[in-house]
Amino acid sequence: MSEEKARGAGLKERQGARAKPQRPGKGRAAPRSRGRGEKTGTRPQAAAPGLAAREAALAIFLKVVRDGAPLPALLESAPPGFKALSAPDKALVRAMLEAALRHRGEIETAVARRLERPLDEKAHRLSALLHLGAAQILFLDVPDHAAINLAVTAAGRDRRTARTKGLVNSVLRRIARERQEVLRAADASDNAPAWLKARWLAHWGEARAEAIFQAHGETPPLDLSARGAPQEVAALVGGRVLPTGTVRLERGGAVSALPGYDDGLWWVQDAAASIPARLLGDVRGKRVADLCAAPGGKTAQLAAAGAKVTAIEKSAARLKRLAGNLSRLGLSAELVEADILAYRPAEPFDAILLDAPCTATGTARRHPDLVWTKRPDEIGALAALQATMLARVGGWLKPGGVLVYATCSLEPEEGEAQARAFSAAQQELRALPLNEAEFPWLDGFLTPEGYFRSLPGMPIGEGEGEAGRAGMDGFFAARWRRL
Repeated sequence: MSEEKARGAGLKERQGARAKPQRPGKGRAAPRSRGRGEKTGTRPQAAAPGLAAREAALAIFLKVVRDGAPLPALLESAPPGFKALSAPDKALVRAMLEAALRHRGEIETAVARRLERPLDEKAHRLSALLHLGAAQILFLDVPDHAAINLAVTAAGRDRRTARTKGLVNSVLRRIARERQEVLRAADASDNAPAWLKARWLAHWGEARAEAIFQAHGETPPLDLSARGAPQEVAALVGGRVLPTGTVRLERGGAVSALPGYDDGLWWVQDAAASIPARLLGDVRGKRVADLCAAPGGKTAQLAAAGAKVTAIEKSAARLKRLAGNLSRLGLSAELVEADILAYRPAEPFDAILLDAPCTATGTARRHPDLVWTKRPDEIGALAALQATMLARVGGWLKPGGVLVYATCSLEPEEGEAQARAFSAAQQELRALPLNEAEFPWLDGFLTPEGYFRSLPGMPIGEGEGEAGRAGMDGFFAARWRRL
């Protein structure tokens, strides 16, 4: 298999298919060579084909696991080592990073069991080399010899790891030989830090937590929201319409190359993320505020449904991105750059959607770096911010107006507990429980209190085949009406 084919094949993990054997029984810049005399740990050496992609992935991986930098922001900023790559190599870098982060705990266990003694805790680069190499061997359609040889070459190009070439070679070769054994022994629950694993087990129970871990181990399908009729978009792109109205493709690929992209017929939005806007009901002709609006999926939903939308976003850069998305879709909204804690509307709204800042742990299956970059203390701080936002925006509603609060978090402090506390403190807003009569497609996702709660691993509807069994992100939503 040529290196060019290997780069293309590496995309299979991103597109939802593993070429390597499945687990039995279970579904800023890269280092650059410099001339002599410059202070660097990298040795000048002619680059082997595919090496630049591995070194770019190595640099980005270290930024995530060592410094806690979010992967999407790193890729969007296009660090020099990544920016200079060809499109196929960029795709391979993304695939390597997502596989290494998605299966980080499993890989760490596999590597540790094949070492004579534990790695020094400061051996970040060596650990990253082994992780990325193992990710290619176990989870991507990259030839073993390419994954191993390029990892060894990358080790030799840096003085900090040059003496570990033999170790890198032996460990990765052993993982390649023992691939089936590694996959049989893999435990998906290892792919989250201990503190987060303990939280999910405590809050959701063993069975649901196990389903979450399993879902995080699989590349999710591509979900689209249609500007018009979902059935027409599904026929156009070769997808299937879920009970929620989302169009789902089993495999993704280059989003901009899909039919209908240039015509603005759809936008990318997880099925769970599309639900909070629907909970406002019929919004035709109504003044609706979309708070913390970027990147704009919910703004687009509301505008497409005929609402007069005021999209409020604190970040100028994110608001600019929202405007670009609306332009492609041929939709319009009033865009306001403001912090909602300082903003005051000129007149009250008929409806408000607050998709509040949160830990976003419900989106880890789409953002596998997330579980490794979050800290326990963030939960309380964000919950306090959410409570402040809720208390402020409730007064912006007209009498009879509806408020929907949503977060893409698996943490009850940001969902169920937040909604209960807000309801208890209210005198002018009354809880408006969700029900299956109003939203039949919420069957299985309603709590006894009438909240919407989805968890990764929960199937969507009966008889929906693989499309429905792939589930959706973890989300929470609750609703109130102003008296």
